[in-house]
Amino acid sequence: MALNARRLRRWFAFGAIAVLVIVAALYLYGRIRLLRSVGELPGKLGVEVQQSSEGFTLSKSEGGRTLFTVKASKAVQFKQGGRAQLHEVSIEVFGREANRRDRIYGSDFSYEPQTGDIAAQGEVHIDIGFKQGAGPQDADNGSIHFQTSGVVFNQKTGFAATKQRIEFSIPQASGWAVGATYDTRKALLTLESSVHVRLAQGAEIVAQHGTITRDPRQAVLSVVHVEQPSGTADTDKLTIAMREDNTVDRILAAGDFRATSRGSAPAAVRSSQAEFFLANHDALRSAVLTGSVSFEQGGQAPLRAAAKRAVLDFGARNLIEKIKASGDVKVAQTGDQQAELAADWLDINFRSGKPQRAQTGGAAQIALRAKGTQAETVATARQFEMRFDPRGRIASLQGAPDARVVSRAPGQAEHTSSSRQLDATFNNAGELATLVQQGEVSYRDGQMTATAEKATFNPQNETLTLTGSPRVVQSGLVLAAEIMRLNRRSGEAAAEGEVKTTYNEVRPQPGGAMLATADPIHVTAERMTANRNVAVARYSGGARLWQGANIVEAPVIEFDRDRRSIVASSSGARRVLTVFVQDNRTGRATPVTVTATRLSYEDSERRAQFEGGVILKGADVSITTDRADVRLQPRGQKSGAATASQVEEITAVGRVAIEQPSRKATGERLIYTTYDGRFVLTGGPPSIFDAEHGRISGDSLTFYSRDGRVLVGSRDSSRTVTHTRVDR
Repeated sequence: MALNARRLRRWFAFGAIAVLVIVAALYLYGRIRLLRSVGELPGKLGVEVQQSSEGFTLSKSEGGRTLFTVKASKAVQFKQGGRAQLHEVSIEVFGREANRRDRIYGSDFSYEPQTGDIAAQGEVHIDIGFKQGAGPQDADNGSIHFQTSGVVFNQKTGFAATKQRIEFSIPQASGWAVGATYDTRKALLTLESSVHVRLAQGAEIVAQHGTITRDPRQAVLSVVHVEQPSGTADTDKLTIAMREDNTVDRILAAGDFRATSRGSAPAAVRSSQAEFFLANHDALRSAVLTGSVSFEQGGQAPLRAAAKRAVLDFGARNLIEKIKASGDVKVAQTGDQQAELAADWLDINFRSGKPQRAQTGGAAQIALRAKGTQAETVATARQFEMRFDPRGRIASLQGAPDARVVSRAPGQAEHTSSSRQLDATFNNAGELATLVQQGEVSYRDGQMTATAEKATFNPQNETLTLTGSPRVVQSGLVLAAEIMRLNRRSGEAAAEGEVKTTYNEVRPQPGGAMLATADPIHVTAERMTANRNVAVARYSGGARLWQGANIVEAPVIEFDRDRRSIVASSSGARRVLTVFVQDNRTGRATPVTVTATRLSYEDSERRAQFEGGVILKGADVSITTDRADVRLQPRGQKSGAATASQVEEITAVGRVAIEQPSRKATGERLIYTTYDGRFVLTGGPPSIFDAEHGRISGDSLTFYSRDGRVLVGSRDSSRTVTHTRVDR
């Protein structure tokens, strides 16, 4: 499995984009307070002026506290209609708890008693929260400054309105809108159109419409757009809820919330709704995105993410501390290696704004694909846990329980492995370095299955190492060892330590001998190697192969199950050992052991070929030679399935030496047939020596083990034969 999540953390960049929207909303908060105070202005101007005087002053008190003070340089009442005019008006508002200090001032106000309209003629200025002792025109009076014109308040309806441009400014921002209305009875302030907020750092918030209410304490902007150098944000509706102290409590963006960021890796986040919660000091506490949450990022490694819900927790300096995404979570990254993550939920913990640890839940799945290929590796588990390096890249991945890895490639068998747990590590480039599965490991590759307690996969050489009582089963073969290695690229397999192999499903071999029955064939050794077709294997280190009573022992045995062939070889002191049987003169089967440096055998030919210092030992004879072919009788002809193969004929070539209890013979070629116990010795010339008759030689010597006869053949006369009987 190749897991590459090197830029998975970028999926959570939407947190930073969300911060952008919230900061912009914080500046809107100041504006909301300002607009609400303006709405209260007409009520504060509802004073009947009955005379003209210089230095006009009017105050209203309650419970010994001054609520507001109205000052005018001049007040004029017109008798016709009772209309009144105020000049150079300044109104200071303290509030019922004396906890407010706002100033409203302008050049001219008029009052129409018949209609109940109080109208500001010319500009109206408002300072919210100005410093004690500061004058209205002071550049730094500590207030939020608001400016408009054409304000008309009707005392009868309690309704105030202006169709003019409304502007405001604070040290961090400035803004404007076109037209406003205020319903004093409902405490509803409406910004009619073209709501703009310009932030000091270059961002601008634009809305088509806005409303502000006292109960609940909130502002609602519609069709909102945020523009700044690093990106944009849009939503159909933005609701800003405030606490009793007029600090922002939460901000809700509803109806297709969208945010983007610019740069070398542009990103975009989208959801049906986004809600942001703030602490008492306007610090971001958390954010909740719901309804088809999606995230996309471009650049060299494009990233896509989606979920039904995402919760972001923030810490100091508004840095993300945790993200919890839930509901059909999907993350996909493209690049040199494509990676896809799917889970019911995903949690990520951050430190100093960088991911530290991530956890998934609910049938999680990670899929990896190499760019330009259709090869795919899919890992699943009930839960994944990821840890990140200081650069924010995934350093390790753990999955448990019910871990499973599936690898697919066109034209190849599917590789599947399951275990209780899997652990993966990644290199500095974000590529998979190792994959370890532990606990009841089960592996399948086409027709091959394997079990072990631990499996380690190296993606660099595509080698799977099995430890902890590994066992492989394929096409009737059962292999067990201490360690097994399977190369998925080359198909080679290797086993080490107490290797035990059983070849089951062996069919009877008509006309065969040593490996002809349907009995299982067993092989033990210290080591075993095989190619993709495990029916052909090489065993080394004290190898032993047997079927029934037929046994071959050698330092190295190469066995081909399909051909029923054996190649055994040796080096050093240990030699190839094979055991056969033959009938003695009483008809009783006796063992024949053969040792050599090499054995070649193919069951269809029933011929065992021995080379290198060959020694054949029977009950009463020993033969040494350079090479020997042992031909065996067809299985079932004379011997049962439980006995070793019956020797039919032996052909020995090169420095042949025969020893029997009472005689020795030498030659260069020997043919021995078991049905009549006959030895035919030629070349050298052949000779026989025994203590009673001395040495006998000729062009050929024929002697019989059952009755002791010796026939001597001569090239000069084919009929010249010497009969010698050797008693035994």
